[in-house]
Amino acid sequence: MSNSEKILKTLSHLIENGILTSKDIREEMITDLKFKKDKIINKLNLVSREEFEVLKKIIEKQDQEIKKLKKIKKARKVK
Repeated sequence: MSNSEKILKTLSHLIENGILTSKDIREEMITDLKFKKDKIINKLNLVSREEFEVLKKIIEKQDQEIKKLKKIKKARKVK
């Protein structure tokens, strides 16, 4: 018998005896999934939307500055 079958058998036994309700199981599963989701998010080192937008603006400004400097450099080479 696999682990999942043992778990299901134990849960069904508890439900039959009235010790555990399906609502309890549902709430426990939701809580467990929330913790797992948070753990995965923390591992990925994700940033908030606001941080992303700020960094995006900084990169756009730097890109414009690089293009401007390349034009200046090109103009100096022509002279």
